[in-house]
Amino acid sequence: MNTNFHAIDMETWSRAHTYNYFTKTVSTLIYSINVTVNVTILRNTLKSKGLKFFSAYLYLITRAIGRHQEFLMAIQDDVLGYWDYRTPFYPIFHKESKTITFLWTEYDDDFEVFYKNYIWDMKQYGKNNSIMLSKGEPPSNNYIISCVPWFSFNSLSMQLQNAKNYYAPIFESGGFTETNGIITMPLSITINHAAVDGYHIKVLLEELQWTMTHPEEWIKWTRI
Repeated sequence: MNTNFHAIDMETWSRAHTYNYFTKTVSTLIYSINVTVNVTILRNTLKSKGLKFFSAYLYLITRAIGRHQEFLMAIQDDVLGYWDYRTPFYPIFHKESKTITFLWTEYDDDFEVFYKNYIWDMKQYGKNNSIMLSKGEPPSNNYIISCVPWFSFNSLSMQLQNAKNYYAPIFESGGFTETNGIITMPLSITINHAAVDGYHIKVLLEELQWTMTHPEEWIKWTRI
């Protein structure tokens, strides 16, 4: 997929006054919201088809934020605008050395295409633990998404330095918790208030939960 950067017209943008307030009056306000999502159907469906959960997690988050301009905002050449979509930029844990490196996978709306791209990237670059960016620098439309599968959490807060012009969201998930057959997963979202308000997160989470509960809408094959 090719991505384009679209400049925002501050004269006609309905949210210009909010943006100006959080960038000029408040300076910078980064905040994190922690929620719990129900992944029962998603996890069971993926397991039955022999598909990896992490790849679906990357796909669903990237798909969700790609439908909302607020999560696509960036500054390029001192111009405020937004991307067509974002590229997930994620860490890989190396069991032998207990270290991480970073990798990115090009997004595609078709889950099968994205899944195969992810598998190829992992085979090509995933075992190289001597170079932090074995695939090279991620594209400018990247966003950080990660997971700490070893434990669950109630709250997680990212501390960003020099984040004045950083508008990409950051997602962090934790380990599963199963209670009476219901499987849940903690999810932390860190954003710049100049780009995203609480209402936008509410809408995003509703759409994300729907796709997690209806995998038949986007999984069209049995397994790789």
